Amino acid sequence: MKKFDKILMILSVIFSLGTMTAQEHELKVNAAKTVAEIQPTMYGIFFEDINFAADGGLYAEKVKNRSFEFELPKMGWIEPNSDRHSFNKNSGIARIIQFQDTTGNHNFARITVNDASGYKLINEGYRGMGIKKDAEYRLSVEVAQPKGIEKIHFKLIDEDGEVIGETSISPDSEQWKTYESVFTATETAEKAKLQVTFEGNGDIDLDMISLFPVDTWKGRKNGLRKDLVQLLADMDPGFLRFPGGCIVEGRTLAKRYQWKKTVGPVEDRELLVNRWNTEFSHRLTPDYYQSFGLGYYEYFQLAEDIGAEPLPILGVGIACQFNTGELVPMDELDPYVQDAIDLIQFANGPVDSKWGKIRAEMGHPEPFGLEYIGIGNEQWGPEYIERFKVFQKAIQEKYPDITIVSGSGPFPEGDYFDYGWEQLKKLNAEIIDEHYYKPPKWFRENATRYDDYDRNGPKVFAGEYAAQSVGIASPENKNNWETALSEAAFMTGLERNADVVYMTSYAPLMAHKDAWQWTPDLIWFDNLKSYGTPNYYVQKLFANNKGTDLVSVTENGKPLTGQQDLYASAVRDEKNNQLIVKLVNTSKKEMEVELKLKGVKPGSKGDLIVLKDDDLSAENSLENRKNISPEVKSLEIDGRELELELEPYSVNVVKINIK
Repeated sequence: MKKFDKILMILSVIFSLGTMTAQEHELKVNAAKTVAEIQPTMYGIFFEDINFAADGGLYAEKVKNRSFEFELPKMGWIEPNSDRHSFNKNSGIARIIQFQDTTGNHNFARITVNDASGYKLINEGYRGMGIKKDAEYRLSVEVAQPKGIEKIHFKLIDEDGEVIGETSISPDSEQWKTYESVFTATETAEKAKLQVTFEGNGDIDLDMISLFPVDTWKGRKNGLRKDLVQLLADMDPGFLRFPGGCIVEGRTLAKRYQWKKTVGPVEDRELLVNRWNTEFSHRLTPDYYQSFGLGYYEYFQLAEDIGAEPLPILGVGIACQFNTGELVPMDELDPYVQDAIDLIQFANGPVDSKWGKIRAEMGHPEPFGLEYIGIGNEQWGPEYIERFKVFQKAIQEKYPDITIVSGSGPFPEGDYFDYGWEQLKKLNAEIIDEHYYKPPKWFRENATRYDDYDRNGPKVFAGEYAAQSVGIASPENKNNWETALSEAAFMTGLERNADVVYMTSYAPLMAHKDAWQWTPDLIWFDNLKSYGTPNYYVQKLFANNKGTDLVSVTENGKPLTGQQDLYASAVRDEKNNQLIVKLVNTSKKEMEVELKLKGVKPGSKGDLIVLKDDDLSAENSLENRKNISPEVKSLEIDGRELELELEPYSVNVVKINIK
């Protein structure tokens, strides 16, 4: 070979290698023409009390088993120098008095103190109690029959037994009376405990021993944990789905979630064992119960606070089909249907209606403005359809303006799924809930999932989805960058099909680092701190930039659905006069993208928000909470064209002012 030919060959190889390092794409974006309307509910929040998300999490109560109602009524309470099953009888003893009243509060503790210097009662909290230096805490307790007991002392003790905050109350009534005291913590501790001691010898009855931070969300007394709600509010969610999830169904019908038992005075709400307490052998949590301090009223209030539509999900008379699958007979279904009718009245009814009056008495005389209700969670088969029909008929007759959400079962394909869709379409279902927990690759490959759905059929609620790094329900699943990036690619497909997809939400929402059952999860927390995962930042980016109108973004006349690892969707935001283009590069190579913009004024300015990491296994953590988080750069449009360099493994949101 001649020397000149060799040089040409080398240059050719060099050129080809160069073109391999940066792919070039010319995309056309038409901001002038609306393809479909983006629903305000497009991106929302799915809340379920799993992973200590409510008690021990969002609900800011520090004391576990505060009213001695657990099936083992002393669970959570310990006494030093005694074995795990009994209290030290030499210095004193705690006996649980069980009785029936008209509320859900059946038990209280009768304390006999023989030696006040030696008797202690300690509550361990929810894997400890998170206490912050200089923060105020409100202690409350119900007391009766203080015979010989002059004072009760309450001390916060840290992991070393040092006192980091204390207060006391002096009981002065033979009848049940609530005592309160606010005090300030002197140090910070992640795993503090509450120690109760007494002055005097004798008997005393205690109930509802409770400890809350004063600084809760919106300053509500005995309310919600501020940092966790703030993470939710920052997502600008279109809806809040509650209370689940499989928790709606119960393993048996007797253990199902019943909303009427979660409203009214907190101390009278009937506690229920959490259905996730022993569901997974790898994460047994026999101390996992629902106090319902976070009940239906609080859910509606939370939705209102964060500007989200409330979406309550009710059981359909079928216990979890992965457990017992217990069915209520069809001729006994009426009380279940009535619960749905009454819930709508509780949310929207006038103050002189039965359930509207209860809402008003709880502090909210104005209606909550409920527009959606879900019937059934992950039920499947003829049993579900048969029962759903009864609910649908009753709700439509009584409340025709309420939109009913139905379900297609637990899987995104297969016989259950196909049967559910077929039957629900015949019933003219309005919105059908789909769930998918799949590997990251599935999400990247299914960005076209809704491209061929019937435009005249029911709308879709992508109600539960999350990429599983290892396998569904595996304790080894991670909230790594690959899962988040893959979800972003998939979400461009959800957005491109906004005429079919009306609602979407990641699941599960929250997890306590010491008390989780299921991974992955959107938000993680301990007793003091919380953080959003990379998946959280993907959800937040899409939700904060959902826009109002879908517009087209194409390459060679086709939508971008993963060709050469590039995904895209585009919206116009009429409220803020912006064009928003979402670009996801799932390849390990940089991409050069030229956006040719129609409907954009030359010389417009904007921003580029980038979420990226070179390491697909990278995660956020309590120690490095923003390891993967958005970066914002300024943009200026040259004419009606914009050139971008999309970094490898990146989610990019382009925001351009169009007026």
